Amino acid sequence: MSEHAGLPAAVDANALLALAEGHHERDVHPLDCREISGHLVKVYALEAPGRTVTEQDEAEAVRIAEGHLALGAARGSLGLAVLIVHAGGDGDYVLVHSWIEGHMSDLGIFTGPAERPDLLRPARAGLAPCVWEAEILAHERDVFAWHVLDGDGDLSDRVTAWADDVFEGASR
Repeated sequence: MSEHAGLPAAVDANALLALAEGHHERDVHPLDCREISGHLVKVYALEAPGRTVTEQDEAEAVRIAEGHLALGAARGSLGLAVLIVHAGGDGDYVLVHSWIEGHMSDLGIFTGPAERPDLLRPARAGLAPCVWEAEILAHERDVFAWHVLDGDGDLSDRVTAWADDVFEGASR
């Protein structure tokens, strides 16, 4: 009898336990908030243990975001975005997330080998944020709703509150 007898057959208990065993914290640092291709963009560094987001990584991520966000108007962009520069354990990632019309968002994910920002390319179709990236994006969803959509007062004050409300520290 399996020690995981209570689980449905579709659940890969060994794979889940192996994933849980290797799970760890990653550091998140807000870098700044700046204008990129007609968008106000909050930029984050996300770092796996032993990895650091370098100035070169950040510069390449901004270059990628410039190209991606330049098409924002065609995708219904509202002008607010988030850029995540992720020095991952198995490679590097850049996520460009923007808020668009109809309470929706647009997400571009770019991947490449570790420490080779010049080789970042669009990710395969269907790839979604990892658990650490998703935590940052969940925070960003909340602060967008709290400050911009549900906020009171002048829109410029609401956008400033959104820009100032950042995720920082350990991501699990």
